Amino acid sequence: MKPVKRQWRGIAGFTIVELLTVISIIVILIGLLVPALNMVKRYAKKVSQKNQFHAIKIGLETYNAEWDGYPPSRENGDFCGAMKLCEALVGLDRRGFKPGSKFEWTLDWAMYNADVDLSDRRPYLTPDNSNAYALGNVNGPANTGPYDPKVPVICDMYPRVTNQDTGRLIGMPVLYFKADTTKTLNDYTKPEESIINYMDNMGLFGLKVAWDPGLTHVITPAIFYEQILNKNLPSTVPVRPYNADSYILMSAGFDGLYGTDDDVFNFGM
Repeated sequence: MKPVKRQWRGIAGFTIVELLTVISIIVILIGLLVPALNMVKRYAKKVSQKNQFHAIKIGLETYNAEWDGYPPSRENGDFCGAMKLCEALVGLDRRGFKPGSKFEWTLDWAMYNADVDLSDRRPYLTPDNSNAYALGNVNGPANTGPYDPKVPVICDMYPRVTNQDTGRLIGMPVLYFKADTTKTLNDYTKPEESIINYMDNMGLFGLKVAWDPGLTHVITPAIFYEQILNKNLPSTVPVRPYNADSYILMSAGFDGLYGTDDDVFNFGM
């Protein structure tokens, strides 16, 4: 009997050069796609931020129509502009606004944590969609400066901070500055005499960055007044901020830092 001759068929495969070529193409494609995806993500967040500012605007305009004036924003040691915005639109219990509030720090928190009669309350921003959290849940209970950590603020749409209670990501406080129509300046050296007063949220500007205590917000009066300057006015008109007859809303933007190039305002969006 003749021995059976085994015949081996070669299995076709990729060469090292071909594999490296494919891998290189994949790496290049990933390098092109990741920045594009990041841009899409940022754009989507900016759209969300624009929608939030629009909802806040409607709430403030309704408030103005009913109370013949916008909520105050002046910092008074216990409250800053961001807190006054939240109290006016959703209340300190985050469920409504109690008429007659003078934005004074005289609260019985046991009452606010209990079931209360909301018949005399009028929310100007839907509480469920207000994105309002206690300041201690945003910055941490030990990093709220002069403010009580239980005081709520409305947070922006850029999830940067971990909620101290739930662990979910939330945004930074939306800052609110009421325009003083009796003033005429937009001068960082004279904030008290300016239409918009930088000092209204200075306490928040000075806090450590929530997710990195080694970081500080880079905003200064000079940066802020340059950011809000209305550059569309003719040179013959005195320098003025945007929304000189109403208010300015400010978000820290994608990076969560106040004073950087990606800060978002309720103008120029």
